[in-house]
Amino acid sequence: MQFLLALIVAGPLLGAAAALLPAPPGLKGKSPDQAVLRHGVTVTGVILLAAIVLALGFDHDQPSRMQATTDISWIPALDVRIHLGVDGISLPLLVLTALLSFLCALYSYSRQRHQQPASRAPGPSPKGFVALLLVLESGTLATFAVLDLILFFLAFEMVLIPMYFLIARWGGEGKQAAAWKFILYTLLGSVVMLLGLLLIGVKAGTFDMVALATDNGRGLTTSVQVIAVLAIGIGLAVKTPMWPLHSWLPDAHTAAPTVGSVLLAGVLLKMGTYGFVRIVLPIAPDGMRIFAPYLAAFAVAGIIYGSLACLALVRPGSKGDLKRLIAYSSVGHMGFVLLGIATMTPTGVNGALFANVAHGLVTGLLFFLVGAVKDRYGTADLDTLAGATGAALYGRAPRLGALLAFAAVASLGLPGLAGFWGEMLALFGAFEPAEGLSRPAFLTFMAIGAFGTLLTAAYLLLVVRRVCMGGPRPAGETPIADVQGYEFAAWTPLVALTVLAGLWPAVLLGLTDPAVQKLLAGGTQ
Repeated sequence: MQFLLALIVAGPLLGAAAALLPAPPGLKGKSPDQAVLRHGVTVTGVILLAAIVLALGFDHDQPSRMQATTDISWIPALDVRIHLGVDGISLPLLVLTALLSFLCALYSYSRQRHQQPASRAPGPSPKGFVALLLVLESGTLATFAVLDLILFFLAFEMVLIPMYFLIARWGGEGKQAAAWKFILYTLLGSVVMLLGLLLIGVKAGTFDMVALATDNGRGLTTSVQVIAVLAIGIGLAVKTPMWPLHSWLPDAHTAAPTVGSVLLAGVLLKMGTYGFVRIVLPIAPDGMRIFAPYLAAFAVAGIIYGSLACLALVRPGSKGDLKRLIAYSSVGHMGFVLLGIATMTPTGVNGALFANVAHGLVTGLLFFLVGAVKDRYGTADLDTLAGATGAALYGRAPRLGALLAFAAVASLGLPGLAGFWGEMLALFGAFEPAEGLSRPAFLTFMAIGAFGTLLTAAYLLLVVRRVCMGGPRPAGETPIADVQGYEFAAWTPLVALTVLAGLWPAVLLGLTDPAVQKLLAGGTQ
C-alpha cells in the first residue's frame, strides 16, 4: 500500500520525463505524435489502475484512519517530512484525479488518431502536451496525498505552470491573456497562503498536518488562528474560486483546450476546497468559526452571481459562449461546496465533499461534450448553436444531444443523479450550523442557496432548449458526426459514475463521514 501511494504520486513525473526523451523505449508507432500520446495513455492508465487497487485495498471499516502512510525526514532543521497518506476524505479525490487524467489522455490520443491528416491543425509538439499533462496529474495527486504543510504548498503550486502552458500554447482565442490572468491570480493568492502556513508551522512547532489536526488548534492562540485562516483562506479561495476572486476562471475555461477545461474544473478547483477541509477546519477551528459566516455569505453570493451570469449568457442575442457559461456555473456549484464547509457540521462538510466529487464528474463530462460540439460546429457560440433554421443537436446528432441534456440535468441537481446529494446536504448543514454560529444568518444563507438551485435549473434547461431542441436536419445540409467510438469510451465512465453516485450515495458518504467526524472532533474519536 505504501508503494502504491508513492507510485501514484511520483509515477506521472517519471512518465513526463520519459515523454520528453527522443525515443522512449517500446513506444514505436505509426508516427511520433501517436507514440507519445499513447505513452500518455499508458502512464495515466497505470496510475489509474494503481489508484483502483489502492481503493480496493483500503480498509473501509476504518476510513478515518490514515492508510498507506509514508513518513520520511526531508529537511530535519525545519522538521519538514515526506509524509504521505490517504483517508476517506482524500481517497475519492485521488481516484477522481487519476480517472479524469486517464480519460483526458485517452481522448487526446484517440481524437488525434481519428482525425484525417489534412484536418489536423498544426501546433506545438505532443511531447510537451503529454509531459505537461503528466506533471499536472502528479501535482494534483500529491496535493491530495501529502500530510505536511510545506509539501502541500509545493504540490499546490506545482500544477500552476503546466496549466499555464496548456492554456497559453494549446488554447483558443485570447489564450495568452487568459493564461497570464490565471497564473497571476493564483500565484498572488498562493504567496498569501504560504505566509499563513508558515505562521502555523512556526507557532505550533510542526508542519505535520496529522499532528496539527489532532491538536485541533489547542496550541495556537485565537489571534494566530484568525490571521492564519485569513491568509490561507485567501489562497484557497482564489483556487476554488470563490466570488469575487473568480474572475480568472471564465477566461481560462473559454481559452483552454478541452482537456485543460476538464482538468481545471474536474480536479484543480477541488484543491482549494480540499485545503479548507484538510487544513483550515481542523487546525484553526476558532479562527474558522469567526470567519465562517463571511465565507457562507461569499458562497451564496457566488451561487446567485454565477446563476445570473449564466442566465445572461443564455439569453438569445447575447452572443454567449457555452464554455464560458459552464465556467460561470462552476462558480455557483463551488459556492455550495463552500457553504457546506462554512457550516462546520458533519452534514455540511460531507455535502461539500460529495458535491466536490459530483462536480468533477458532471462538469468534466460537460466540458468534454462542449469540446465535441465545438469541434463539429467550429464554435461554442450559443446563438450559432441554436441555429437560424431551428434544427439543433437532436436533429443533427441525437446521441450527442441526449448526452448534453443528461449532463445538464445532472448539473442542475436532479434527484437520482450525483449533483443532487451534495447540494442538498450543504443546505441541510446550513439549517443547523455548528455551535457558536448564528442560526438565523445561516437560515438566510440556506434560503438564498435554495433560490440559487431554481436559477440553476432555469439556465441549464434553457441551454438544453436552445442547443439540443429543434426541428429535423434540413434537406441538403451537410451532416455532422454523432458520438464516435472513442468519445463513447471516454465519456461512459463519467455517465456511469454520475448515476451510481446519485442512486447509491452511501458508497461515497460511507468513506467521508467517519473521517469528517474525526476531523471535526480533533482526532479524539
